[in-house]
Amino acid sequence: MRAGLPVGRFVENAGEKTGRPPWPTRSVDNQGIHAQMANKLPGYFHLHMVSDATGETLTTIAKAAAVQYAQMRPIEHVHPLVRTERQLLRVLKEIEAAPGIVLYTVVDRNLTSLLEKRCKELQLPCVHVLEPIMNVFESYLGAPQTPIVGGQHVLDAEYFRRIDALNFTMAHDDGHLPDDLNTADILLVGISRTSKTPTSIYLANRGYKTANLPLVPGIEVPEVLTRPSSAFVVGLVASAERIAEIRRNRVMLLADRNLEDYVDRTQIMAEIQHTRRLCAKYGWPVLDVTRRSIEETAATIIRMMNDRKAGLAEAEDTANGQ
Repeated sequence: MRAGLPVGRFVENAGEKTGRPPWPTRSVDNQGIHAQMANKLPGYFHLHMVSDATGETLTTIAKAAAVQYAQMRPIEHVHPLVRTERQLLRVLKEIEAAPGIVLYTVVDRNLTSLLEKRCKELQLPCVHVLEPIMNVFESYLGAPQTPIVGGQHVLDAEYFRRIDALNFTMAHDDGHLPDDLNTADILLVGISRTSKTPTSIYLANRGYKTANLPLVPGIEVPEVLTRPSSAFVVGLVASAERIAEIRRNRVMLLADRNLEDYVDRTQIMAEIQHTRRLCAKYGWPVLDVTRRSIEETAATIIRMMNDRKAGLAEAEDTANGQ
């Protein structure tokens, strides 16, 4: 990288690539900011995220907003754990070197005042992303805020529940089923390359103990899986085209050319049908993950599980005459 160029992380959107972004040399006035920024940064813009915690909240919100502008690509500058004036001054130098939108979640009022003042001088938009939400909470609850740095990351019971779930999931990955499935919240079954492991880990991070089992035609499922349990079992499938593509990439990565059946589309379709027949036999729901992200898949599984629990509770109430 040439000296003097600001360091940032390129984030792809669906828009057309326009080559290396021309770095801005000066700020612009507020009245013409939209038109002039478009001229100065065709296809790109700098996005600074300043947090006194991990920055996870900011990156999630920023991604949700930036994806709505498919013709532009944000160059992300993430500044986590900014808790002193010295740290903030270092961040401000980076903002001055690469002017752009500034989003922040900082509790210390002295630091927020300094950040907002400097951004105003640079004529840059600067937004405390949680302030509108906190104002609503304060107004509705009739109580003032009690700011806590990184309050969402405190080591409370919920935190340790997630760690316990993650440990469980890592120990029961890829067919390592617990002897008692009642110890699992969710069990994912499916053929190779249907995103079982990453989905399991994501669910564990949400606090759900998740195991997963690869399905292979001709091999019976473990006996423990055929017995009644409280674990919510879901079959994952995807299109043969997607699975074949992922498997081909896997084979190339492993430099293995002796797995023709593994990437054969006809064979893959037979494996998918095997999954569907097995799920129908045991009454497990099937979820197609072809066009779903890991987050969307996990959210759908949680919703399905909650719907199942609600249905069982309603049926029990009906049976009891309530």
